[in-house]
Amino acid sequence: MLTRRIIACLDVRDGRVVKGIQFVDIIDAGDPAELAHRHAAGGADEIVLLDITATHEGRATLLDTVRRTAAQLFVPFTVGGGIRTADDAAAVFDAGADKVSVNSAALANPALIGEIGASFGAQAVIVAIDARRNPAAADPVREAHVFTHGGRRDSGRSVLEWAREAESRGAGEILLTSMDSDGTRAGFDCALTAAVSEAVQIPVIASGGAGTVAHFADVFGRGRADAALAASIFHFGVSTSRQLKGELAQAGIPVRLPC
Repeated sequence: MLTRRIIACLDVRDGRVVKGIQFVDIIDAGDPAELAHRHAAGGADEIVLLDITATHEGRATLLDTVRRTAAQLFVPFTVGGGIRTADDAAAVFDAGADKVSVNSAALANPALIGEIGASFGAQAVIVAIDARRNPAAADPVREAHVFTHGGRRDSGRSVLEWAREAESRGAGEILLTSMDSDGTRAGFDCALTAAVSEAVQIPVIASGGAGTVAHFADVFGRGRADAALAASIFHFGVSTSRQLKGELAQAGIPVRLPC
């Protein structure tokens, strides 16, 4: 059975880590380099840094923040936000990232996925999908929509359709964030995660709603996720990845236990 990964996420605005609920009600959580080091030392398998306002503000990723954070890490490091071209991706890799995450720019120009993969490998390209259930649809889960620009705009595209296209374009993984569950600590959207996992062959990272060990066990089981990402529970001392992994291992979930 494949080992499930635990990923700590740093949502960065103006050089600081922040956290909100359903993409609003933002509060400060700390310095990205300090938090990244703490989470990696605490047992996280990977760190993801998302410059959450770069696309909305029409600017490039804050490379100085990426460099400072990368210097503190010894685990795989993904960076997203403001990556609009293959050259933007190259600059982020040069600053210390191991993978890049693309969202709005990939929807606007799906060929970008393959362009980045051609230079750095498919395994280095994650397509992030900010998803919201469609309450007006007969099947709100399977007809969920993709949102762009930090969750501000409904693209009108089906999450499942876009996930399949992203895979066909060369994405190595899907980072699926449930906007409905984000920051609530009430559990991942397992139904939506399972629908995407069934639609593609590449790994799916579940994001949005982590609050307890049971939530992780649920998304790895019922949600069929390959990895699960969390922010609030790590930033605010609810748990460490080491503690979480110990409890998951006891529950029979295959995880890589830290030394």
